[in-house]
Amino acid sequence: MADLPPATPSPLLAPAPTVAEVQVTAPRLPPSPAMGAFSVIRLTPETLEGSPRLDEALRRVPGVELFRRTASDVANPTIQGLSLRNFAPSGAGRALVTLDGAPQNDPFGGWVIWSALPPESLAEVEIIKGAGAGPYGAGALTGVVNLTERAARDGVLGLDVSAASRGELRGVAVLGAPHLLTVVSASTRDGYVPVRGPGRGAVDEPAGLDAASVAARLQGEVAGVTAAFRLSAYQEDREGGVQGVGSETSGGSATLTLAEAAGPDAGGWRLQAWLRSSDMKNRFAAIEDDRSGGRPAAEQYATPAVGYGLNAAYRWRRGAWTWEAGGDLRIAEGETQERFRNLGAGFTRGRIAGGRTEVGGLYAEGVYDGGDRLFTGAVRVDAWAARDAVRQERDLAGGAVLLDSRAPDSDGVTPTARLGGRVRLTDAVWLRGAAYSGFRTPTLNELHRPFRVGADITEANPELEPERLYGAEFGLSGEGAVSWDATVFYNRLEDPITNVTLAQGPGTFPIAGFVPAGGSLRQRRNAGAIDAVGVELSAARSFGPISARAALAAVRAEVDGGSAAPQLTGLRPAQTPEVSATAQLGWRASERLNLSAGLRYEGERYEDDLNSRTLSPAATLDLQAAWRTTSGGEFYVAADNLFDAEVEVDEDGDGLETFAAPRTFRVGYRLRR
Repeated sequence: MADLPPATPSPLLAPAPTVAEVQVTAPRLPPSPAMGAFSVIRLTPETLEGSPRLDEALRRVPGVELFRRTASDVANPTIQGLSLRNFAPSGAGRALVTLDGAPQNDPFGGWVIWSALPPESLAEVEIIKGAGAGPYGAGALTGVVNLTERAARDGVLGLDVSAASRGELRGVAVLGAPHLLTVVSASTRDGYVPVRGPGRGAVDEPAGLDAASVAARLQGEVAGVTAAFRLSAYQEDREGGVQGVGSETSGGSATLTLAEAAGPDAGGWRLQAWLRSSDMKNRFAAIEDDRSGGRPAAEQYATPAVGYGLNAAYRWRRGAWTWEAGGDLRIAEGETQERFRNLGAGFTRGRIAGGRTEVGGLYAEGVYDGGDRLFTGAVRVDAWAARDAVRQERDLAGGAVLLDSRAPDSDGVTPTARLGGRVRLTDAVWLRGAAYSGFRTPTLNELHRPFRVGADITEANPELEPERLYGAEFGLSGEGAVSWDATVFYNRLEDPITNVTLAQGPGTFPIAGFVPAGGSLRQRRNAGAIDAVGVELSAARSFGPISARAALAAVRAEVDGGSAAPQLTGLRPAQTPEVSATAQLGWRASERLNLSAGLRYEGERYEDDLNSRTLSPAATLDLQAAWRTTSGGEFYVAADNLFDAEVEVDEDGDGLETFAAPRTFRVGYRLRR
């Protein structure tokens, strides 16, 4: 049969014209070329999707740590601050976390509510190590973690629904329209009992968690200016693993951002205003020696706080030179409201303590990018103040004032700077170097909130001064079949805010009151200085369907307590491991089947400033298998801590140990468009 001639399409049946899908990203300036001179690690969505919590994904980079080994699924919010470079982490965190330019650190305590930042909502995570003088300012002491939210477009952009061991259920949906992005997440879990072995008693119970968050970003463009308004809210209810111990946190944020991209004859700019509010309740208990029971020891029934600020930047380019100038202002106000001193018949004392902090600065930065050579320098000046400090304690029965302390206001001006350069040595090898300084003002929590964990009591200190960091680093990196990076660094942290041990119980002490046997009395103090020398190594390679990556961070840190804490001189900072390492292996076994494994090792660390309580080294192995469906989603099964390693996270004065999560199995379905 002869071939038929091709049919002529009817005009009535002609295909509809193709319409390009529009993706609308949050207003921002493009990445500065200055980043080429510093240690920067970028995590892609594929890297993030293996973890249900963002902090767990970040810990795949050695040297990125919360205060303790416990992840945010169990850790009290007050120890969820992020620090980089693996030395002297703190509950407040020594790194600044931003989402499209807006700070995500809590206005009262500096920590981050990680459940409010589901990984599925992010397009990229950028980890910048080293003090953030220049555009980042106060808080970026050991570095910055920049989060970039996904672009908005029509449809379901992301979905993850999973179930895990111990009654855990989790769901996240990322929904889009041309000018609207909405993220909804919720999770619940019965949890595990942190205390294992013969030390466990009737008072120990699972550390459960219920969490939910919602965020929406509305944006558009008028006359070349992109505008976005973002609202978010979160709620967490936690059980602390001990009867009578737990926390509730809630809060929200609003951000308005305007930006205009640079044109041929004009610079680009960004202007942002933001507001964050938060509240927290904490319940603490005094436990019997045999852990058969306990009684309420303190109740932090409210911590209302609000933070607000502005940041702005203007950038222009002339030939190989890029210039940027800008500034920011951050203000935080809040207080803790507590009931304490329970001798068996209920609380007898009440406390209100709080104040206000302010910090604002101006900066200028220049970058020369000649292709094979890049040089950058920035200067910054910040003014800071701590005001309106008050601590009042009353007798709950009669209302008599027992303590009325009002610390004097304090303020200062802090200049900082950074310099950096990068030079191509060969077609595939780069050499870079940088020197920098930075500072962090104490949080309202550090200044005003005392707290108790078990028998240990830690007092606040309204006279704390800002921490300051000075550092330098050199790095070599290579591109090719194997991509690799090697960095050596030196950091000196002056006036670090540390929980300094003052006395051991039993005993009665001014302000703090009675400290039981086995307990310690500590106070937050600026304790001398910490010197840290370290090396960071990483390498990655792909072998067809197999990809492999390994990284290691080693740091030697030592305290010089000076006159403020001479007993700490020569010791290692609390919660500082000398070595941490990770390795990831991926294998695309077929067009649909993808297998992956992740190994994490961490050396020993000390629980306390006196190095008297040792936390053993630990290694965990995680496995995951995913089967891609024809619709583009995938079903997955995962095993976290496959060999059920005992990861010690805490040890109290009586030697009682608590541990991170045991072996956990997860199954779920995810979709990303």
